Amino acid sequence: MKVSTEAAEELIEAAAWYESEVRDLGEQLIDTFEQAIIKLSEPNPPLVPLVGEAAKLGAKRLILQRFPFSIVTITSSQVITVVAFAHHSRKPGYWHERIIP
Repeated sequence: MKVSTEAAEELIEAAAWYESEVRDLGEQLIDTFEQAIIKLSEPNPPLVPLVGEAAKLGAKRLILQRFPFSIVTITSSQVITVVAFAHHSRKPGYWHERIIP
């Protein structure tokens, strides 16, 4: 399992925002992310295929239950890489350039 620098920065930025709104909510977001990463490491994680060019390259996402975010992944050589920590309604598809040459 690998988390890209960009995805880690997105998580930290989102957690800081949530923390500024409600005490401990940022920490809860990070905990939710960590639990999701554990799910991704298990056999047959609950990933949702994407559409378009990203889907052709094998990009998938794990939708978080409590927060409006998805963890966008791509698998190559048996290694799952988190390429984005994407908000559901902000800048759709902004992360495509991270996987599409």
